[in-house]
Parts: sequence; C-alpha cells; structure tokens
Amino acid sequence: MLTLTDNATAIVTTLVSRQSDTPEAGLRIHSTPAPEAGGGARLAVLVTADPEPQDQIVEVSGTRLFLDETAATALEDKILDAGVDDEGSVSFAVLPQVA
Repeated sequence: MLTLTDNATAIVTTLVSRQSDTPEAGLRIHSTPAPEAGGGARLAVLVTADPEPQDQIVEVSGTRLFLDETAATALEDKILDAGVDDEGSVSFAVLPQVA
C-alpha cells in the first residue's frame, strides 16, 4: 500500500485545507493520457471534495488520498514524498519502498 513521508503528509494536508473546507476532502491522484503515442500513462493530482466511486482511499494521519485504478496499481508498493521550493511550488516524488 502507498505510504507517505512526513513531508508529504504535511504538504498534502496543507494543500487540501487551503483549497477545500470539506472535512472529507483529499488529494486525488489520477492517470492522464500519455503526451506521445506509445508512452505510458502519467499521474496528475488535484484537490477534490470527494473521491470518485471507483477510487481507492488511503488515509494517513488524517490526510486523505484518492487513487484511481491506474494510480493505485502503480503506487501500491511506493512511498510518496513531497517538497516545496523557494518560490512555493510543490513537487512530488515517488520512491520505492524498502523491504
């Protein structure tokens, strides 16, 4: 199952609380079409009040993530990390889980 670093948990919590007043809101990670033919699916994020019906819900320390089927499969054995640069831009990194 996807896990989050402490940084990712704090950043996702902040993003969601700034963009939604709904207590059930979360960060949705979903697949998008590949930019070029033959490329693999890419993942994107957005803050949403509710998960889609088929989304897998991951909750870590009160932080909610909603994963579509492709994202859930791609991230099932990963760690999500996040950081904020000097200009306030958020970036996410997907790391392998160490057994």
